[in-house]
Amino acid sequence: MTAPYIPYDERPYRPCVGIFLLNKDNLVFAGRRLDSRAEAWQMPQGGIDLGETPITACLREMKEEIGSDAATLLQEHDEWLNYDIPLPLADRLWHGQYKGQKQKWMALRFDGSDADIDINTEIPEFCEWKWLEPSLLIELAVPFKRNVYENVLKAFAPLIA
Repeated sequence: MTAPYIPYDERPYRPCVGIFLLNKDNLVFAGRRLDSRAEAWQMPQGGIDLGETPITACLREMKEEIGSDAATLLQEHDEWLNYDIPLPLADRLWHGQYKGQKQKWMALRFDGSDADIDINTEIPEFCEWKWLEPSLLIELAVPFKRNVYENVLKAFAPLIA
């Protein structure tokens, strides 16, 4: 049974976490999406399941997407940040029930080694990964995520200064 069609403007945002994962050199983790035709890179992110706190969801999503949850929480963003997904994509994702995502961003310090990262997880999301200078995130992200990434970089700037 399919869910009823909800007009785009009436759809809610999907609750989600975003993961600003820094290594010891203050470079941020970015992965290139497996399902994207574009050369677009993003930070790990994912939905918050019913009953989960944002930090619990954050660590679960890290483990699911990069194969490790070896990290220490440094800072939680003060606000929930929203982004809209373009309509054709929004109709394909999540059975067309959301117009985008509202995200609680977490800054974490990666406590593991690069050898602990394995993106070939049970349900892989990335085809490659790298540590990036945080300032490069905005230009490498898909356009609809860039405002959120700008906000995240500004909020977490003291951590990488």
